[in-house]
Amino acid sequence: MSLKSMTGYARARRASALGEVVATARSVNHRGLDLHIHVPQELEPFEPALRSAAKRHVRRGHLSLRVSFTPAHAAAGAALNRALFEAYLKAVEEARRDYGVEGAPDINAALRIPGMLVQQGGDGELPEGLEPLVLETAEAALQALDEFRAREGAELGRLLRELNAAIRRDVEAIQACRAPALEYYQARLAQRLRDLVEGMELDPQRLAQEAAILADRSDIAEEVGRLRVHVDELDRLLDAGGEAGKKLDFLMQEMSRETNTILSKTASSGEFGLQVTSLALEIKANIERIREQALNLE
Repeated sequence: MSLKSMTGYARARRASALGEVVATARSVNHRGLDLHIHVPQELEPFEPALRSAAKRHVRRGHLSLRVSFTPAHAAAGAALNRALFEAYLKAVEEARRDYGVEGAPDINAALRIPGMLVQQGGDGELPEGLEPLVLETAEAALQALDEFRAREGAELGRLLRELNAAIRRDVEAIQACRAPALEYYQARLAQRLRDLVEGMELDPQRLAQEAAILADRSDIAEEVGRLRVHVDELDRLLDAGGEAGKKLDFLMQEMSRETNTILSKTASSGEFGLQVTSLALEIKANIERIREQALNLE
């Protein structure tokens, strides 16, 4: 499965002897799945099928699917919807009077308004074959939206892999700094203990043990190890594709926690600590960049 962006737009049009169906699909970011189906009154019976089709294509995000139908006027015996047309003329007049908008009513534009042309006969029966035409058009728009989102997702995936590679390099650089930093910290702790017990007789072996215990508490081996695991997991999620957005957000929280611990442990480790701090801050910056971009992924 490929990564998909939650943002996209697509349009499809199908024409037949019945008339013309136009479907537009627009999606933006959202924490969950938020579907909005917009159809004129005569197409409302098809809304459940349209909703099912949308769910097959979009699993997360705010999706707006709009479908309109313009009947073949000669064949369908179309008549003007007088109430809607009069409302249109009134709206034009109010806009001109209240807001100074210039221009005359556009008849061609008015006739394209959904519901402006209705079938004569008054039986409310939908023409046979309209539902397959509507669903085929909506499916085409949703498929085009999928392709758009997949292209965007591929680009996001490339960017996230680059950022993760930068994090991996910085983690390995921190690991290279760890040994001399630990030696420095052990020596400093031992000196402090000697200063505190100056003039007192203490077992040198016990002194070395206590210094080693304190130094071990400041070691960042576990944090570095977990960061390595998280970096590998991030690459795995990107390779697996699918619904990765929420998983990436959780993973970034874990990586940020480990990086904060590294910063707190090495804050007073001399020159080596400064090197680790610089690397850890860069890791945090890239974690935030990944988190921001992951918000766009399904």
